[in-house]
Amino acid sequence: MSRIVMGLIGLMSFASCIREPELHLYDQDNPVIEMPIVKLQLDIYWDYQLNLGINYNWRTEWYYGQDQDGLPGWDDEDRRVFGELEYVEPTKFHLRRYFTGDVPYGKRRYKRDAYLQNTRSFQSPYDWGYWDILAWNDVETLDPLDPVQSLHFNEPSDINEPITAYTNQSMNRTRHPAPRYQNAFYQPEQLFSACEQGIEISEDLKGFVYNEEEKIWVRKLNMLLEPITYIYLPQVILHHNNGRINSVPGTANLSGMARSTNLNTGIAGTDPIAVYFYMRMKKSRKMNGEVVDIVGGRLMTFGICGQNANRVSRAEEVGDGERHYFDVTMQFNNGMDSTFVFDVTDQVRKRYKGGVITVELDMDTVPIPKRSGGSGFNAVVKDFEDGGTWEFDM
Repeated sequence: MSRIVMGLIGLMSFASCIREPELHLYDQDNPVIEMPIVKLQLDIYWDYQLNLGINYNWRTEWYYGQDQDGLPGWDDEDRRVFGELEYVEPTKFHLRRYFTGDVPYGKRRYKRDAYLQNTRSFQSPYDWGYWDILAWNDVETLDPLDPVQSLHFNEPSDINEPITAYTNQSMNRTRHPAPRYQNAFYQPEQLFSACEQGIEISEDLKGFVYNEEEKIWVRKLNMLLEPITYIYLPQVILHHNNGRINSVPGTANLSGMARSTNLNTGIAGTDPIAVYFYMRMKKSRKMNGEVVDIVGGRLMTFGICGQNANRVSRAEEVGDGERHYFDVTMQFNNGMDSTFVFDVTDQVRKRYKGGVITVELDMDTVPIPKRSGGSGFNAVVKDFEDGGTWEFDM
């Protein structure tokens, strides 16, 4: 017996096997699909050198998460509140295989579903002809404070329509609501997907190579399992705070992000929303020789509306779109709280597939409010490249 194997170069691979000499897929032991380990580090993924024209290392600008005096920057409390910092390797996957007959990229005739759990191998038959293959990871909720899954999936009964993922509204209000929604939406869990179309499995084994040692026919496909949810690391640097702001309730939002994404294309939806997430405060942190207080956090989004960030190489390719406002509530030492609002559009668009978002406040210029929620400080960036100079409309 010999086998046919289809493999995916990069982050996943597929395989199948058949008997000889008939080489007919229904005369065989089941085809085999194998998926290798998925690993994705932010140091590699956030490669903005081409975009910024500089040697970029996000860790040098993320002061909230820097190690200091032997203490970890991303500490146990951060993990308790936010979960792991980077993408976590998924171990469970959904597969959809669509048969298009003898027409590549044609209308899909039927589909076959599969689910992989704690295994890298999968077996199932194929028909001769052309196939489209879609894969995505099963969702495992990583939010320690909210174990309820936020991601929902819409898989239409028409198999020629794409599968989409989305989240719903939270109870949290936002200072910059979307045109259709007053409340911010829950952030999605991490989501990876890959889709390859027009895969031919022909009786003459065109495109396959026989592996004598393994006794299998091998074909490699150029298919990558890529993230379609994107990590952002917001931080507010408080200069000269001197105890004025002493805590944060934890509520924050980032507006202008997509509500959904297309698993088949990886393109984010065009419906803009605000995303709700947590933040916490770290006091007496070292930053360029100065001791500052920092409010920071981690959030996941579907990215910028209408974009597949994995296909963007420069921020200019994103084009004009929604404004992005970051609002966070902070509490002063007199017990009063205020919501600070920052226009971070330039930063979000420069970090189109995630990254650090930094705003800086000189607390000597911020009056202590006399009533709770009475001051919605509206911070508008004047020049992001000058290191954080801000104008305030009180």
